[in-house]
Amino acid sequence: MLAKERTIAGSGFNRWLVPPAALAIHLCIGMAYGFSVFWLPLSKALGGVACGPDVGFFGQLFTTNCDWSVATLGWMFTLFFVFLGLAAAIWGGWLEHAGPRKAGVVAAFCWGGGMLISAFGIYVHQFWIMILGSGVIGGVGLGLGYISPVSTLIKWFPDKRGMATGMAIMGFGGGAMIGSPLAAELMKHFATPTSVGVWQTFAVMGVLYMAAMLAGSFGYRVPASGWKPEGWTEQPKAASKSMITQNHVHVKKIWGIPQFWLVWALLTMNVSAGIGVIGMASPMLQEVFGGELIGVAKKFTELSAADKTAIAGVAAGFAAILSLFNIAGRFFWANLSDKIGRKNTYSVFFILGAALYFSLPISAGIGSKFLFVGAACIILSMYGGAFSTVPAYLADLFGTQNVGAIHGRLLTAWATAGIIGPVVVNYMREYQLGLGIPRDQVYNQTMYILVGMLVIGLICNLLIKPVDQKHFMTPEELDEEKRLAHEKSVENNTDGAIVQTAPSSPVVIAL
Repeated sequence: MLAKERTIAGSGFNRWLVPPAALAIHLCIGMAYGFSVFWLPLSKALGGVACGPDVGFFGQLFTTNCDWSVATLGWMFTLFFVFLGLAAAIWGGWLEHAGPRKAGVVAAFCWGGGMLISAFGIYVHQFWIMILGSGVIGGVGLGLGYISPVSTLIKWFPDKRGMATGMAIMGFGGGAMIGSPLAAELMKHFATPTSVGVWQTFAVMGVLYMAAMLAGSFGYRVPASGWKPEGWTEQPKAASKSMITQNHVHVKKIWGIPQFWLVWALLTMNVSAGIGVIGMASPMLQEVFGGELIGVAKKFTELSAADKTAIAGVAAGFAAILSLFNIAGRFFWANLSDKIGRKNTYSVFFILGAALYFSLPISAGIGSKFLFVGAACIILSMYGGAFSTVPAYLADLFGTQNVGAIHGRLLTAWATAGIIGPVVVNYMREYQLGLGIPRDQVYNQTMYILVGMLVIGLICNLLIKPVDQKHFMTPEELDEEKRLAHEKSVENNTDGAIVQTAPSSPVVIAL
């Protein structure tokens, strides 16, 4: 049932049935963005018994006598994206040969099963079990689930590559929008005088996510080799203005191609800048505008506890708006890239993004909340757009045969950016505060550093040229790769059937 041969669609298959399958998986794994909803309840799981100063991070991994700190729990977020990048890079090549259904099923058991293991870890109050479950095993599920639809959707939508990947990847940005409220309601339902209800919530959500991801996995179909949308003609390379190649690079050669490293660098720069803002969005708005958020003419340090609670609510709304723009940007920019080209789209990200980052200190200085929030929203839309547009950029440059595996290698840029962005923003803030700079000005220098990152990204993007012919697979190598990927020629496929090829004879399995 999981073999790639069993997922090859007949000529009458409706390709629009594949994006919902991909969306089902991405909406589940996208809950990784919403895990912070668990931190405060987990930090009070034993009734708020704080660990002493002699119990460091490693001590909290095994302690059963005191509560985990929020800072310790926050490492789960880092592990998610480290293992996402590692899993995608290590098993991306396997995914191309095994097919999206098998990869999706493995992702479902890793992500949903990881939450069940974490539920047990929370129940016995062992943080190392929680890290093993959601951080390591769940992180592997994140990586496989994230890249599982990429190659498939690009092959189904050669005429709309950006739109296709944008539809699926926007689900990753929206997973927390569904998962966080659900988790909050479940914790409220399961909470008792002796339990904060988190382990039960993990168990329920683990089962739900596993079921939804399995349903999405079995909804995957791959097109027969050579399939094209009816009435669509591929643009000849000589007439192409967007560097779309008809050849294919093997994933094993990708590390030695300059264009790959240029795309890696530009994604790292764009994501580092965006993720830094995401991580500090709420405190940044509160510290920059202070009491102005609630109509009080006071700086942040002058506010009462009640005022700070009120502006925290406003800042939470700001974070929610940023999430919406992050989601919408994944579809909007990817769809736009089909019209103006991937290289031009990234040039917009870097030029417009640099201008907007530069404008944030100016907006703060003149006290314009509208300009500040507006700029931040557009920045976050481009942050999401970078993720959804880059698979199509890779397909344009390196072909579609191994694009899923190549995308997996590229996601190591995400893991790198997940370290660079928060470190720059957080440590620059601490450094500025140490110099005695007012809180409403501590982010100014940081924004200028982020502008510099985007300039570096722009230079990398402008240096990208079509890939040299020597890097592409020969016809013989491509045929062998298709054989290993269990691909079936469209000429030999049958209407309304899934075709399975075997060493001895073909077996036709009616749907």
